[in-house]
Amino acid sequence: MINFLTSRSRYITIWSGVIVLALLAVGFLIRQKVVVQLRHAHIAARGAHVMPFNLEETTHIFKPLPQGGLQTVVADNPADTQQISLIQTHLQSEADKFSSGDFSDPAAIHGETMPGLSELAEGSQNIQIQYSSLPNGGEIRYRTQDPALITALHDWFAAQRSDHGHHAQ
Repeated sequence: MINFLTSRSRYITIWSGVIVLALLAVGFLIRQKVVVQLRHAHIAARGAHVMPFNLEETTHIFKPLPQGGLQTVVADNPADTQQISLIQTHLQSEADKFSSGDFSDPAAIHGETMPGLSELAEGSQNIQIQYSSLPNGGEIRYRTQDPALITALHDWFAAQRSDHGHHAQ
């Protein structure tokens, strides 16, 4: 009888521990999801002060390339000429600022410690930054031969994809 109770007690103790760990894991995952959702909302709110177009009506695409990257913003509705015009004006302005080392707009949205940001600002003279209009938006192409700046661009793109959530690809 003692062995049965001991085995049963161990069984209950083990399963109680498994249940507690599972509940803690679920709680942690829920907390992480809430933190991410709050971050996305915070970024969208800050972005509204920097980006003149409607974040809900546009898509940001950050494509790392071997010699840099391609940042594209397009209107979700290709007939929305107002959003397209706002995208094009903004990206042209950003390309001009970035070319002179001014990355203050991304810093205002994502924070001064955004991955890659300080490296890009300091090394901007070694990056070719070219804006192009698209029928449904615009794009900025970044090219460099400097491996450290390529890494910084890729890190910067990854941070933007993460921060913009469903608004980015």
